[in-house]
Amino acid sequence: MKEKTVGILAIILCVCVLGVWGINRLAEPRTISVGGECLTSAPKDRTAITIRVTVVDKSAAKSMKLASAKVAEMNEYLKTLDVKVQTSEFNSYEKNEWNRTTQKSEFVGIETSISLDVSAKSVDTIETVLTKFAGQPDVFVSNLRMFTSAETLKPVMESCLEEAVQNARSRAEALAAGAGKHAGKMLAVSYGTNGSYNTRPTANFRLAKASMDMATAESYTGGAITGKDTDVSVSVSAIFEIR
Repeated sequence: MKEKTVGILAIILCVCVLGVWGINRLAEPRTISVGGECLTSAPKDRTAITIRVTVVDKSAAKSMKLASAKVAEMNEYLKTLDVKVQTSEFNSYEKNEWNRTTQKSEFVGIETSISLDVSAKSVDTIETVLTKFAGQPDVFVSNLRMFTSAETLKPVMESCLEEAVQNARSRAEALAAGAGKHAGKMLAVSYGTNGSYNTRPTANFRLAKASMDMATAESYTGGAITGKDTDVSVSVSAIFEIR
């Protein structure tokens, strides 16, 4: 009798559990997962160049002093222009070179390198900087590039993100329509961005220091630096409720 009662209770319990599980399953929304994209562009509004001062001397103190003095001189000039300046490198280390005659490495001196990244809204301003410092002793001008500033990029990215979400909803609507349904509220979403916001022009502006022909530097009249817009790509992965 007790075994029969226990069996009946077990059956009732299973029915209750299955009933609750079934109700929950019916209550759970049916969903669809889709992706959305947006492709657009943003104008490159800043141009930058790297100016590096490299000084070698037997004395570490003199090497650093000469390099620092040259950079200070350049900074004084750059203050007269509408530019942003940031120190990107400051290294001082022992330099050795291989002597083929003696077949051994020999101490040359202490090499100090200080690099400044200079950027401006106007391409003409960077061309002025390029013309000013190209060919000066112990000065290297390199890494010319154009980029989109964060201030310009932010609203473009936000607008593109909204477009990507709308693109995802349109796909969800189209897929749901095939089953006679509609896409409801968005339950979850994640996104990613892709883009190269720095572009180096094809022309090579890496200039030798003392060996550069100064006549060529002085005859440079500007107007040669151009760059295409920044490609911006935003993709989203969204889950919509199906009604």
